[in-house]
Amino acid sequence: MHPKVREFLRQPYPYYFKGKNLWILAAVIFTMSLGFNYFFEPFVVYKPEHKVSYFWISIIHSLNAFISILLVIGLNNLRINEDKWTVGNEIALISIVLLMIGICQFLVRDLIYANPNNWSFGYLLEEVRNTFLVGLLFALILVPLNYLRLMKAHLKTAQTFNETPPIQLAHQKPPFLPIVTQQKSDDFDLDLENFLLAKSEGNYLEIFFENGGQANKVIKRMTMKELENQLESFPQCFKTQRSYLVNLQKVEHVKGNAQGYQLKIKGFSDPIPVSRGMIDEFEKKFKKN
Repeated sequence: MHPKVREFLRQPYPYYFKGKNLWILAAVIFTMSLGFNYFFEPFVVYKPEHKVSYFWISIIHSLNAFISILLVIGLNNLRINEDKWTVGNEIALISIVLLMIGICQFLVRDLIYANPNNWSFGYLLEEVRNTFLVGLLFALILVPLNYLRLMKAHLKTAQTFNETPPIQLAHQKPPFLPIVTQQKSDDFDLDLENFLLAKSEGNYLEIFFENGGQANKVIKRMTMKELENQLESFPQCFKTQRSYLVNLQKVEHVKGNAQGYQLKIKGFSDPIPVSRGMIDEFEKKFKKN
């Protein structure tokens, strides 16, 4: 595989198929499939073979797509790690969904067509081929529309965040919080007033503090989960994704795009991503404060 193709497939990609989004997607595909099949008759229609009316044939084909999407993606949701989802994973998932739909269209042929060759390998290939052709057409329509919708929504919300002052602590002066690490000699007091963020690096954390407008780094032997548990009483400390925990009081700017949000932290050069799975909680926390 060409290195550029491999790099493209490994690019992070937002995962949109959980909760009500999955049902909305299945319903949209059902509606589009029904309308496309019934009104345009995209493939050869030989009516003498039909056991039921063409409308009901279109309904059955569309229900196959609806059920296959719920089944395949629903099972995938049981094991998904949104922080590690990539373009390659997205393409593979869509391909599996289309393959499942094509197989299901083949399996129901005896219900709707009076053709002695219904169970032939040729018809299996035909149903799978037709499903991929229609699926790619739908993808060319839905993906750009979804991209524009998400970008517009996140840009608008990010603008409201940037117009809102940073969240305020209940304390007049933030405390120094004793932090326990995996090594007693490495324990330290966390200065919440100057704490910027923590970044996970294997079994270590890189913890950044503000000092004269710059971000100073210290390294501690502990996991992100251990630090997160010790900071759970402080709502300004928020884990944006698996590798980052930030002090929301130090957010200077929120940038919105189709994938979600990226945060600019005071004194820290790299943008901090908010993972797809944390977007709702991030928005609630900002609006609440």
